[in-house]
Amino acid sequence: MPAHEFESDTTTDPLAHERAHLAASRAALRAMREDAQALDIRDVTANWVNAAVLQAQIDERIKSLADLAHTPLFFGRLDYLHVVGAEEAEGAEGEEFYIGRRHVHDAQGDPMVIDWRAPVSQPFYRASRKDPLDVGRRRRFGYTGGDLTAYEDEHLTDPAEAEQTSKLLQAEIERPRVGPMRDIVATIQPEQDEIVRSELGGTVCVQGGPGTGKTAVGLHRVAYLLYAHRERLARTGTLVVGPNQSFLHYIEQVLPALGELEVKQATVEDLVTGQIEVRGTDEAPAAVVKGDARMAEVLRRALRSHVTLPTEPVMVVRGSRRWRVPAYEIEEMVQELLARDMRYGAAHEALPQRIAHAVLVRMEQSGEAPDDRVQNSVARNPAVKAAVKAIWPAVDPAKLVLRLLSDAEFLAEHAEGLLTEDEQKAILWTKPARSVKTAKWSAADAVLIDEAGDLVSRTHSLGHVVIDEAQDLSPMQYRAVGRRCSTGSATVLGDLAQGTTPWSTQSWEQALHHLGKADALVEELTAGFRVPRDVIAYASRLLPVISPGLTPVESVRESPGSLSVREVASDALDAAVVAACEESLTHEGSIGLIAADARVPALADALTAAGHTYLSPGQETTAESRLTLVPASLAKGLEYDYVVLDEPAAVVDGEPDERTGLRRLYVALTRAVSGLTVLHATPLPEELA
Repeated sequence: MPAHEFESDTTTDPLAHERAHLAASRAALRAMREDAQALDIRDVTANWVNAAVLQAQIDERIKSLADLAHTPLFFGRLDYLHVVGAEEAEGAEGEEFYIGRRHVHDAQGDPMVIDWRAPVSQPFYRASRKDPLDVGRRRRFGYTGGDLTAYEDEHLTDPAEAEQTSKLLQAEIERPRVGPMRDIVATIQPEQDEIVRSELGGTVCVQGGPGTGKTAVGLHRVAYLLYAHRERLARTGTLVVGPNQSFLHYIEQVLPALGELEVKQATVEDLVTGQIEVRGTDEAPAAVVKGDARMAEVLRRALRSHVTLPTEPVMVVRGSRRWRVPAYEIEEMVQELLARDMRYGAAHEALPQRIAHAVLVRMEQSGEAPDDRVQNSVARNPAVKAAVKAIWPAVDPAKLVLRLLSDAEFLAEHAEGLLTEDEQKAILWTKPARSVKTAKWSAADAVLIDEAGDLVSRTHSLGHVVIDEAQDLSPMQYRAVGRRCSTGSATVLGDLAQGTTPWSTQSWEQALHHLGKADALVEELTAGFRVPRDVIAYASRLLPVISPGLTPVESVRESPGSLSVREVASDALDAAVVAACEESLTHEGSIGLIAADARVPALADALTAAGHTYLSPGQETTAESRLTLVPASLAKGLEYDYVVLDEPAAVVDGEPDERTGLRRLYVALTRAVSGLTVLHATPLPEELA
């Protein structure tokens, strides 16, 4: 399966034919965009509101039709053995289909490029010699910038052609990384494609080691679902949840490159800090307790404790008549609402209506004919409002959490049988805050307030949520995200071996239970396409300690010389690190210098003294600025062509316990796409020695 380079612009040259089709497709895309820009909506809308909505939709359409000069419009071609049905090919008939990032049609409406998500495109990822799926030839294209420069054919039904690894596919996987994360639409593997195209109704959990493409799979699944269920998801919304802003910035261009502009991105903290500002931090023991699922029951008990059974009747005066609802009858209403376990706020709204209904029954029995307006008027009666305030008062979620963390007796009362005395002491504030505004809330506190808020009134649910680096979420954080897809579905992405928080999940079964998606399908990706074989094998020495029983990643990439481990004198370490960075910069692509957080200032000074500028995680690499200084705590999810890892022992020592430290080291060791250089003055952890 040799790759064919561009030779001459003749009609007999296949590459000339393909380049002509590329030029025609780009022209057709420009025409599609110009048609959208030329739309005149002045006479088709009834009012300015409809006009504004329609114009916004047109603007989004225009954005989605942008032709990205350095992004190939199509990356493959399928030659079917038989004519494909028109309904399966978006209206196309014939045997050749160009597969690309988005659909492009000509002036007659005939497709020139088929969206990679369309059913007719699926064999590009799934067809094999064992099961060619009616595909006679699969052609892959190679590009330099935006120019088509090579092609490569597989004749899937030709027994005389030997099966080979695609060089263009390998080159695309290994292409140097400058800038944000790229899509993998041209390199999706069959096992990844199965996850990408799984149905909207089901939640999927993907366990994937470093370099298996789980993040890209999750993002491409969102793009696929938006294609297959656009109307529904446009109505209900989609969300990508990442571990930090640096990570979100790194992945933010993937979906727009696929033509999807409406997917929101956020961290868990972004989701839960609507009421308060996070200004404080927790010690690890306190954060672990606050993140424990038992806190949900503590909050529920504390909230329901505000309900007081009535001891006095309610007397409603209307004109010259007085209507009396006895205490026992109101108590029955309250007990019924408690038994139904409805949202606290909904019950608070329902109780005055129940009392008012009881009054209306008495009115009807006396011969009156009241209607709904009378019932609403009675529900707003001062006597009814006063009774409800005493029986089922409104509760502010932040004030509830404030009292729990400030009042030892209140916490003890509602945590009895759930939290030990030591656990209660761990989460109590030593200096109670005076108010919600003055409190130094932590990220874990914000999650508790969000939980309390949901107990009061239901959280809005989206159609689909993607959770990346999910292994680092606490049970309470899972609940917070789960609330936001309670009537929708989720894609959960993570690696148990990379769990580096004190509360990181120990099993996906537990995590999915807290998420509210216990019936989710768990898939495991074990084929590595990013990290070189020598590098992943070296890092996998840590697996028996950090995550026993987890299947090691088997890298498909042979990269001799990709791993270098060097011991240097302690007084020469900084200089050796700078030299290793300079050596890496002689190669094409991005460079990441990863170090323990405590080592970052010293290395920053060393780089500056040597005349090197550097970026921080989240800042976009460019051809002129390719070196990023990365604290180990922020390395997760990022990738660089070449990585220089400073002092592994310091990375381990920077965490509260050895297991977490070794997991942090595992993350740092697996960020390299082409080469890893490890420098150490202190002895390596014995697992790596």
